[in-house]
Amino acid sequence: MIRLLEPTTSVPVVVTFLRMDKAPAQAAPALPDGVRVERLSPRCTLAHYRKLYAEVGQDYLWWLRRTLSDADMEEILVDRRISISVLRDAHGDLGFYELDRRSPNRMINLAYFGLLPRAIGLGMGMPFLHHAIDTAWGEGCSALTVNTCTADHPRALPNYVRAGFHKLRQAAEIWPVPNRLGLRIPRHMRAHAPLGPPLAPGRT
Repeated sequence: MIRLLEPTTSVPVVVTFLRMDKAPAQAAPALPDGVRVERLSPRCTLAHYRKLYAEVGQDYLWWLRRTLSDADMEEILVDRRISISVLRDAHGDLGFYELDRRSPNRMINLAYFGLLPRAIGLGMGMPFLHHAIDTAWGEGCSALTVNTCTADHPRALPNYVRAGFHKLRQAAEIWPVPNRLGLRIPRHMRAHAPLGPPLAPGRT
């Protein structure tokens, strides 16, 4: 159990854990013209990652990595088993995904996936998701996992299922979100955020 020694708001969420055991049979949808995916190599810089994480997650209560120190975040970013790929157009970043290969037996976890606000609703989400999926299976993974929660975009869970993931289980959690982060609780969750004992969050 995680207890933070600072003022927090306890936010109840339901986390859904999903898995894909074989590569999708259907061809991946094409990205729109003028949009490309770039894998940041040899690594994503700390400043760039924090900017991506903040801008993509600002409406979905992405909080946990905001609490990590620079040293802790650097340790993640320099790990060669973790890669960051960015969706871009001529005006800059549109979104990112993070593949985590630290699990045993060649399993890969889609640790983070999302679009910046300006990219939502433009037909980029599914092609970008399939790019992440194809990248993982192209490396010969044994299985691909991901999780989403009720704080995420409402289309996140159905899109993962439509892309070929199947649900493994769901878990109720209470996130102890530090007040100092100044994050907005998603509108659809504000009426369901009572105070209570914080439980360990599902994402790292």
